[in-house]
Amino acid sequence: KSRAPAMAEKGVKVFGMWASPMVIRVEWALRLKGVEYEYIDEDLANKSADLLRYNPVTKKVPVLVHDGKPIAESTIIVEYIDEVWKGGHPIMPADPYERAQARFRARYAEDKCNAALYPIFTATGEEQGKVAREAQQCLKILETALEGKKFFGGDAVGYLDIVVGWFAYWLPVVEEVCGVSIVTGEELPLMKAWFGRVLAVDALKAALPDRDRLVAANKARREQLLSA
Repeated sequence: KSRAPAMAEKGVKVFGMWASPMVIRVEWALRLKGVEYEYIDEDLANKSADLLRYNPVTKKVPVLVHDGKPIAESTIIVEYIDEVWKGGHPIMPADPYERAQARFRARYAEDKCNAALYPIFTATGEEQGKVAREAQQCLKILETALEGKKFFGGDAVGYLDIVVGWFAYWLPVVEEVCGVSIVTGEELPLMKAWFGRVLAVDALKAALPDRDRLVAANKARREQLLSA
């Protein structure tokens, strides 16, 4: 049997969507590890045959394809990257207890904080103030993990920083688009300072989408949701 066709599948591909904060996690993990990858931008209204073939279960981005084998779900992909490319920047904490804590907080951020942030997008008037306060409360609980540290991962970016790092870039965009303040120096001083540190890390900065384009896309999305 010829092994030639399999050789064509060597390498790393990321199926993503330029404005997705979930996709950026995968790019950040790969860049921190120094792994070269090919990025394929998907039109989610008209998904490619490759995306549907590689992720028939949820049909969502991101999908990492490593030597022809697909892995879906951003947090799972980040852990996979850390296990496969052991050299370079460590992502998961070495200590099992710390690893469990990082996973727990990541799950909390995914389930609770993200759920509290999404309603801000469609809220107006008094309702907006209410949902903004709820989001702040959620972020305050997460922020306690930053006490006495530069990053959630300690002195360097770790798993939790990669999972919630998108807040640093996307939340100010949401604040601008929706005319609301969430992460302020008064309410969330540690998180606000962490935003600056995250965005100063070269490997992370290099993968960020254009801010003006992101603002425009989010404005259009908010108008669409409000008019619906």
